[in-house]
Amino acid sequence: MIIIVPERERPANVAPTTRHGYNSMLDDDRYTVETPEQIDLLYDVAGIGSRFLAALIDHVLLAVILALLCSLIAVIADRVQLGLGSATVFSIFGIGIFLFLCAYYIFFETTWNGQTPGKRLIGIRMVRAGGRPIGFLASTIRNFIRLADFLPILYGVGALVMFVDRRSRRLGDLAAGALAIQERRPVTIEMLAEVEAEQAPVVPAADQLTIPNLDAVQPEDYRLLETFLRRRGSLGAATRQRVASVLVEGLQTRLGYPIQGDRETFLLRLAAEYQLLRKNAAAARS
Repeated sequence: MIIIVPERERPANVAPTTRHGYNSMLDDDRYTVETPEQIDLLYDVAGIGSRFLAALIDHVLLAVILALLCSLIAVIADRVQLGLGSATVFSIFGIGIFLFLCAYYIFFETTWNGQTPGKRLIGIRMVRAGGRPIGFLASTIRNFIRLADFLPILYGVGALVMFVDRRSRRLGDLAAGALAIQERRPVTIEMLAEVEAEQAPVVPAADQLTIPNLDAVQPEDYRLLETFLRRRGSLGAATRQRVASVLVEGLQTRLGYPIQGDRETFLLRLAAEYQLLRKNAAAARS
């Protein structure tokens, strides 16, 4: 899932953009990237479970393809006598399987924007640091180091490194600067604004204005707030709290002072008093 946080609503503890144009940091659940336009992109990091399922699907597909290829090669080998010893045949066979495995992942990750058939079915993709597409070079690096991850057998080293790394990255991922993220339907501040204006949320009426500097709140701020209050019931608990925090952080900048207490309670109170402010302003004009 990706959450887009505009600059004026960005938390104060986010570092400025690096000279490369992107600044990134990791927290417990997501990977944060700040773009040159000072917009934060928050990616949910894929865990070991989803990566295992994606790899299982890919390896089943690979096994089917390799079985067909091996059958074809066996038929050709019976008709063409090359005079190769058993050790040579097994060496060529092993190298061929490894190169085919690498080619499979490199092809799909570069043409499907970081996804293979297994990753696409599970809903994850590989990205580079800064949220950029993985590209041919990075995909080649991470997949050729797959041989080290596979040691001593069945991804022993890779599994150990993934358990140690808090973002479930194997050696190839670390070498290529790559990261697996969840591919889900995003919930963004911009999405919340794309609603029907005639549907207003249920907001308790305010009797008086108690919030200082309320006239600093802009109409677009209130539209975002109104949309959140209308749609909050359809959001998950974590997303609901996260979006409420983003809104409050942006309003703190407008109002010019920190806001304490429950986020949603404050947002409801601000919405009610803003409606009263507009009502009083309309009455004064008339």
